[in-house]
Amino acid sequence: MAEPTISHAAALSGWRKSSYSGSEGGSCLEVVDNYPVGVPVRDSKTPNGPALLFPSPSWSSFVIAVKNGNLSA
Repeated sequence: MAEPTISHAAALSGWRKSSYSGSEGGSCLEVVDNYPVGVPVRDSKTPNGPALLFPSPSWSSFVIAVKNGNLSA
């Protein structure tokens, strides 16, 4: 099943770059905190494009796994 999307991510305010994204630009992940129905995630290179909308519990589990080094490339 595909994740729900927000077709025009730029319509949302409050985007912030992930603390795990590098400062050299390029491939950066941006999220909106405190969105009422989940966690919107977009690619910073396409701010006017779509964003994926993840359920908050799933996003929290993902962030914990990243911080703990439990994911491999």
